[in-house]
Amino acid sequence: MAPKAENKQGKTRPAARANAAAKAVVKGSSLHKSRKVRTSTTFHRPKTLQLSRSPKYPRVSIPRAPQLDANKVVLYPLNTESAMKKIEENNTLVFIVDVKSNKRQIKMALKKLYDVDTVKVNTLVRPDGSKKAFARLTPDVDALDIAATKLAIV
Repeated sequence: MAPKAENKQGKTRPAARANAAAKAVVKGSSLHKSRKVRTSTTFHRPKTLQLSRSPKYPRVSIPRAPQLDANKVVLYPLNTESAMKKIEENNTLVFIVDVKSNKRQIKMALKKLYDVDTVKVNTLVRPDGSKKAFARLTPDVDALDIAATKLAIV
């Protein structure tokens, strides 16, 4: 912007001030900002930047070991008469498992311990408080063969 025209006392001339005012009117003042139109009666706080955490030191000294590993999930195979019938007729192995274990944990434990794939796992809690798991094996694997070789119950 060019320096303002000043007279000898250091004040701007009235004509220069008038010209500056005319330019401001033509150009428009920045004092009139448009306001945001609110379309809702409820105010939602805007989402702010959430940086990922990078702690300077761990808050726990040792990470906890998993509560149930494969050996704790499957306690022992069941070799009752009804369990033998399941093995022969339904291609299903029967185990007593930890009460806190779920079907996914039982399936993974059987895969790790005995290297068998299961189609589905059914569970029930017995009246004595223990949990029984029925692991139905895939059709390409024979449950009688697994029971004889890996479980040694037949």
